[in-house]
Amino acid sequence: MFDDKLTLISHHLCPYVQRSVITLTEKEIDHNRIYIDLSSKPSWFLSISPTGKVPVLFINQRDILFESAVICEYLDEVTPGSLHPLDPLEKARHRAWIEFGSLFLNDISALYNAQSEALFDTLVDKIQMRIERLETVVEGRFFAGDSFSLVDAAYGPVFRYFDVLDEYLPRSVFVHCGRVAAWRRNLAARESVRNAVSGDYAGRLTTFLLQRRSYLGAIMGTVNQSISRGVS
Repeated sequence: MFDDKLTLISHHLCPYVQRSVITLTEKEIDHNRIYIDLSSKPSWFLSISPTGKVPVLFINQRDILFESAVICEYLDEVTPGSLHPLDPLEKARHRAWIEFGSLFLNDISALYNAQSEALFDTLVDKIQMRIERLETVVEGRFFAGDSFSLVDAAYGPVFRYFDVLDEYLPRSVFVHCGRVAAWRRNLAARESVRNAVSGDYAGRLTTFLLQRRSYLGAIMGTVNQSISRGVS
């Protein structure tokens, strides 16, 4: 199953897998990818993953790393150049904003699992506040100017959700946040970010969200039925 290349155990929709793929691409690291079904995890995967989650990086047919932040930092450290700042304080600041991105992903997960309109609306407000907070720290084309960093690798998958979600939210959560909106566009245009998912990602995500027994799933079902009736 594994050869001498690095192998990333993946799932088509996982944003943390995307972070790792973006980093692999930016650092021009040759690798294999194996996609698994997280609803029916193979026994071999459970035997190597301490958390039962993706991504897992398999190295030298023997060693494994788990947790995307760890994987990305390892990949950065064992290859020339760095996607982190050299200054220790600035590097620590970047790591903190990567963690903020993980909290952002938790909010998105809570949003698409919310059972009531009230909770859904509360989470939309919370997500908008996170974007407004980011607006105060983004400094250029990317998070910290013109150079792509591991922070950017973390937020490309965050913003990708909204390519599907925008249509179903009660308002734009990027309103009055021009710097973040421009950052989102610049990340979406980046080859490593674009190619971190398969071409059918939007369809896969839409199907996944429609299958949730949630308030968002109900909204999407209603909207899609209306579009279908309009077409027919």
